[in-house]
Amino acid sequence: MEFRDLKTQYQVYKKEIDNAIQDVLVAGTFIGGRVVSFLEQRLADYVGVEHCISCANGTEALSLVLMAWGIKAGDAVFVPDFTFFATGEVVSHIGATPVFVDVNRETFNMDPKQLERAIKKTLDEGKIIPRVIIPVDLFGLPANYQEISRIANRYNLLVLEDGAQGFGGSIKGKMVCSFGDAATTSFFPAKPLGCYGDGGAIFTGNDDLAELLRSLKVHGKGSDKYDNVRIGVNSRLDTIQAAILNVKLTAFIAHELEDVQRVYEWYTERLKEIVEIPKIPEGYSSSFAQYTIKLKNRKERDGLQSELKASGIPTMVYYSKPMHKQVAFTGLPYKEEDFQVTNTLCDTVLSLPMHPYLKECEVEKICKGIKTYMRRR
Repeated sequence: MEFRDLKTQYQVYKKEIDNAIQDVLVAGTFIGGRVVSFLEQRLADYVGVEHCISCANGTEALSLVLMAWGIKAGDAVFVPDFTFFATGEVVSHIGATPVFVDVNRETFNMDPKQLERAIKKTLDEGKIIPRVIIPVDLFGLPANYQEISRIANRYNLLVLEDGAQGFGGSIKGKMVCSFGDAATTSFFPAKPLGCYGDGGAIFTGNDDLAELLRSLKVHGKGSDKYDNVRIGVNSRLDTIQAAILNVKLTAFIAHELEDVQRVYEWYTERLKEIVEIPKIPEGYSSSFAQYTIKLKNRKERDGLQSELKASGIPTMVYYSKPMHKQVAFTGLPYKEEDFQVTNTLCDTVLSLPMHPYLKECEVEKICKGIKTYMRRR
């Protein structure tokens, strides 16, 4: 059993993917070109924004936006405490200070009340200047952008949506990566829409920002790559990955999102009386990068994980250590009581196999293993 079954997906679309790669090899254009431009336009149309700027990976997508906005030392950027390291890493990398914010226990996403509290505290201390909020669409579910945007407007802050796990999700029909002043996603293989290596993209409706990002991602180019008008980076999505993504995007839209919703329903029906299952707020849809349950404590969680492993069922813990406890962030001030929800989640969450090609009999096996363990306890 696969945690995220990329092998089956490839077998289903082997002919299309192989042909797409072969076309790139024959054409001999391996960086940029028509295939990349076509993907960017399709992604922008799907999300519902004017511009999509592809780049090397999801982490660089975040970094490029912060660079374009001129975020620097002395600036504060608000980041969820319960997320992957990259969301905070990019802030420190450009010299700014990440300010970690506790999350909502039900959605796993940034808690707007805790966000406003963190902003007020930062303003009162007066050591760094609040500039940006980076909400994360964790496990496929969009963050609470209605409240986060309200807070951002109140304090004149920019919002950068980290949609690495959320691509394909929506709020009342508005798609992930269309929220905030800019948004990013990742095409890491295990993401809802993934390539066969690294890749990322930035989404924005701002023409000037899009033009600046296209320059920054290619060494700060001007009219061409030998006309360098600013200091930039080398961050491009290669053409083979774009070709693969064009095939996968078609499948993603045609049936994969619908299929993963069906898997969610299978799990939910079987587990709703057994463990604490994911809750999707009204009007929201998730692309289910993960199906994450909550147990009572670390001992119960770790015991279940070990038992499922013994039965050949893979699981993952996202995340075992909160951001504020990462060694790389040693020296940043914090109070442990500000992160009660995150600390609890790190001890209690467990993600189960989740992908569009999961069979109902496999879900039944997983749920049976969970039920057996919980009843015995």
